[in-house]
Amino acid sequence: MSDLTDLYQELILDHCRHPRHFGALENATNSSQGINPICGDKLKIFLVINNDRIENIQFTGQGCALCISSASIMSEQLHGKSTKEALDLFHLFHQLFSENYSEDKIEKLGKSKVFSTVKNYPIRVKCTTLPWHTMKAALQNSSTPVSTEKD
Repeated sequence: MSDLTDLYQELILDHCRHPRHFGALENATNSSQGINPICGDKLKIFLVINNDRIENIQFTGQGCALCISSASIMSEQLHGKSTKEALDLFHLFHQLFSENYSEDKIEKLGKSKVFSTVKNYPIRVKCTTLPWHTMKAALQNSSTPVSTEKD
């Protein structure tokens, strides 16, 4: 394995074993639930939004290493961001898994670019993107759970 791949694996495992921003927020202004029935990932994202800024973000749930680490890294990145910045990062994150993503734009993802290798494993993309879709639904304060599978 390359040194970069080793570093990426270490970062993912660290965030899985020691997730940041883990726990419920009693004073959340927005929240949403997400589920990946294929892998068994279940998350709830809690946001405190004030003046269009994410003042706090937390998550609860259980899931595979990719799902939990993605939620952890995402929460670190979005804490303190405006809702527009959060949506911009959401769209950039999804470009990681497309054929025509731009390396220079992906640099804006910071630690989240660690998931770029996941596109080589299409079934795992759902695990990695579930927290981001759930966060987007939380921004909209949607009560409809997000699912990686079509009804």
